[in-house]
Amino acid sequence: MNLKGKTVLFLGSSVTYGSAANGISFADIMAEECGINCVKEAVSGTTLADINDLSYVSRLKKVDTETKVNLFICQLSTNDTKEKYNIELSEIEEAIRFILNYVKETFSCPLVFYTGTYFDNEKYKEMIELLYSLQKEYDFYILDLFNDTEMRSVSKEDYDRYMYDPRHPTYDGYKEWWTPKFIKFCENLKIS
Repeated sequence: MNLKGKTVLFLGSSVTYGSAANGISFADIMAEECGINCVKEAVSGTTLADINDLSYVSRLKKVDTETKVNLFICQLSTNDTKEKYNIELSEIEEAIRFILNYVKETFSCPLVFYTGTYFDNEKYKEMIELLYSLQKEYDFYILDLFNDTEMRSVSKEDYDRYMYDPRHPTYDGYKEWWTPKFIKFCENLKIS
C-alpha cells in the first residue's frame, strides 16, 4: 500500500519520540520519506499500563476522535519492565486490550504493535509473548524487531552507532536500521 497522504497515529514513549535523536524517530523519518501525515503521541518515560495520566491509555483517550486515522502504530513500551513501576503482566494485558478495542471502535483502522530491538530482559520477552497470544484473539499486526534475525545480525560496529543504549536508537539507528523495516512492513499492509 502506498503510504503517501495517509494519516498514521503513533502512540508510544521515548523510543517513539526519539529521545536519543533530538526528538526525531522513525515516525518523523517516515513522514519525510513516505509523505505520511504523522500524528506522534509520544512522551518519554510513560507506560502502557494505566498507572497515571501520562500512560498510553490516558493519552489515547485525549486524541481527537474526529481524526481520520488510516493506520495506528503503538510501541510495546520498555518502561513497563522497569522495577520502579512494579507493573504486573496482567496490567499490561489490560492496557493492550483497551488500546486494541478503543482503536477498533474509534478509528476503525489497522493497528500495529511494534517491539524494540533485542535487549536482555525477561519481562519484555513475556510482554512480546503476550502480544502473540492476544493476536489469536484480536485482529492486529506485530512488527517484531526484538526477534528479527536480520536486526539481530547487525555488526557490533553498526550496533554501537545505531543504539544510544540497549533501548534507544540514535538518529542513524532510526534512519538506516529501523525506518526501512517500518516502511517495508507498512507498505505490505492493507490500508484504506
